[in-house]
Amino acid sequence: MGAAGHPDGGRPRGRLSRRNLFLGGAAAGAGALGATLAQRALPADEPAPPSTPPPHGEQSVAFHGSRQAGVQTPPQAHATLLGIDLDPEVAAEGVRRLLFLLSDDAARLTRGEPALADTEPELARVPARLTVTFGFGPGLVERVDPDAVPDWLTDLPDFEHDDLDPAWGQTDLLLQVCADDPVTVSHAARILLKDTRAFGRLRWSQDGFRRAHGSQPDGTTMRNLMGQVDGTVNPAPGTEDFERLVWGGAGPDWLTGGTSLVLRRIATHLDTWDELDRPAREAVIGRRLSDGAPLTGDSEHDEPDFEAKGDGGLPVIADFAHVRRARTGDPDERMFRRGYNYEDRARGEAGLLFVSFQADPVRQFLPVQRRLDELDLLNQWVTAVGSAVYAVPPGCAEGGFVGQGLLEG
Repeated sequence: MGAAGHPDGGRPRGRLSRRNLFLGGAAAGAGALGATLAQRALPADEPAPPSTPPPHGEQSVAFHGSRQAGVQTPPQAHATLLGIDLDPEVAAEGVRRLLFLLSDDAARLTRGEPALADTEPELARVPARLTVTFGFGPGLVERVDPDAVPDWLTDLPDFEHDDLDPAWGQTDLLLQVCADDPVTVSHAARILLKDTRAFGRLRWSQDGFRRAHGSQPDGTTMRNLMGQVDGTVNPAPGTEDFERLVWGGAGPDWLTGGTSLVLRRIATHLDTWDELDRPAREAVIGRRLSDGAPLTGDSEHDEPDFEAKGDGGLPVIADFAHVRRARTGDPDERMFRRGYNYEDRARGEAGLLFVSFQADPVRQFLPVQRRLDELDLLNQWVTAVGSAVYAVPPGCAEGGFVGQGLLEG
């Protein structure tokens, strides 16, 4: 039996509860509103309400292609560079298996898909322009074919102002992982490191950052932690200059369509830099802090006038200024810089992960670095503590793997 003697267990059908009254009134109101809206058609020229753009995290960069992504890709906000040493027993076949695993997982992750053995697949759903770029050290290439090592793929010479720590030195394999979301970078790096466990060990991991995505207009030159614009004079992707200087090729056939990567971990001595006043800082660099313009110009991309003299007859841009030392009259002594800031509070260290891409480091990077080492006054506040050089092979087709030309060439 129901409540109050009614078989259905409810209230007497002839009575209204507050709930029935409310629901009935709401339904009637909705019906009246619907009829009113049906009678009122939008004018033909009335614009539709704006649609919400898709989240930036849904954007992806293709992994497959004739060239690797992460070189001329517009720099993402976050980067992790992983330096991996191969185990002594890993030979050519082991290198092949490793590169196939890494390529397959990187392709999935950059599409916003989980890797095959991904234990946190939800973290892979936001690619946020993720790119994974492979760099080969001499040790990896030698395992496959000692005669295939490019002449320039070797340690850089010692520079007077370096204080290199082997902990940040050359490794057999480099993975550059970049995205606009730090969780995406962290997850991708973890998945890729899982792939390497049976083949080698992680020597170092270096995390870099720029301004967050959307905080500045696209194409804005980054600032380093010293407050200076960094990377003003850069060849533009898609131009003949870029093709020649970056993808021009200097090495064996397996590297055709590839490039080279120079990585320098440059510590900046911010405490003593802070002791300089603003004019002194600008004199050291040769550019204004406010907008990055040369001291002889009005805007960032103006050409410096190294002949201009000040009121006292001295050059406006001094001989020791960084911008003067970095500049060359040889159009081939240029590179494409794609660096990131870093900070390691546990070590009390901050600075710049200097990353440059060039067809030939000996022809393009070394002459510039030698001039900086000789006279650049900025050397009093910066010290290179890590250095490495890598061959960046061409990209791969679907079903293939990065480095296939080296293994099968």
